Amino acid sequence: MEMEKGKVVVEKVRGKSTVIRSFSKYPLKFITPRKVGSSITDAVWIYSLTYGGGIVSGDSISVEFTIGDGCTAVLTTQSSTKVYKSLGSKCSEQVLEARIGSGALFVVIPDPVTCFSTARYSQKQVFRVVSDSSLVIVDWFTSGRHESGEKWDFELYRSSNCIFAEGNQPVFLDTVLLEQSSPVDIAERMHEYQVIAMVLIYGPKLKHVQDQVQENVKRLMSQQLQIPSTRLGCCAKTNSDNCLVRPAFIASCSAFGPKGMGVVVRVASTTTEAVYRFLHHQLAGMEPLLGVSPYS
Repeated sequence: MEMEKGKVVVEKVRGKSTVIRSFSKYPLKFITPRKVGSSITDAVWIYSLTYGGGIVSGDSISVEFTIGDGCTAVLTTQSSTKVYKSLGSKCSEQVLEARIGSGALFVVIPDPVTCFSTARYSQKQVFRVVSDSSLVIVDWFTSGRHESGEKWDFELYRSSNCIFAEGNQPVFLDTVLLEQSSPVDIAERMHEYQVIAMVLIYGPKLKHVQDQVQENVKRLMSQQLQIPSTRLGCCAKTNSDNCLVRPAFIASCSAFGPKGMGVVVRVASTTTEAVYRFLHHQLAGMEPLLGVSPYS
């Protein structure tokens, strides 16, 4: 049976981006503050909440966003999305579909997903753009409550992000899948890393942010990946994985889409705090468009 969808519509009202329709179904709730940041900035902020502080087995959440021509909308959360244990083979699901109009900007900047022990979680986000739409997506998840021993202890995590242009032309297709049933368990594959993140920046309104992020990531990793010569010599002699120095924070950056209109950054970190700092620094250039710097 098709799940009932929530709907959010943003249109221009008296020259300002405004939520003209907002409907959500349990366990999801949307809050739209009257004012976030500078009043001279045309951006509407939408906070997504889940009743009870999280998602449980069998929850199915589906929502559609329509961002009208020339509008700016930000979708965020007030805390991490917690996914609790599964019962049997039930999987918690979230589906987000969005249409971004001409000259519009849609920014999806949630806190991370955190899957607790035995949880099964799947999310899919589909964005439909036109030639001059702009889009930012932050999609990230953490290892769980590793202080309590729940380090990569969930059963399944799947996250798909798809961008389609006019004529259903694929621009970006990406899926992250972690499942415990593979020969090597998730914790062993992830080594000491506690957070995995993807940052996608697309469209003409964000060219200055893309250029700055690419330069920042290039400079950051040139510093991070400098291995001392003595340690390098040790690894060359023994060919032992124990000699390798894994940086606490790794980031890579690449362009995608027609004429390189998009940039995608992938991050792995040993701490959540380091990713928050990274996101705040890299997306700070968006403050004039949003009224507030993301993750501030």
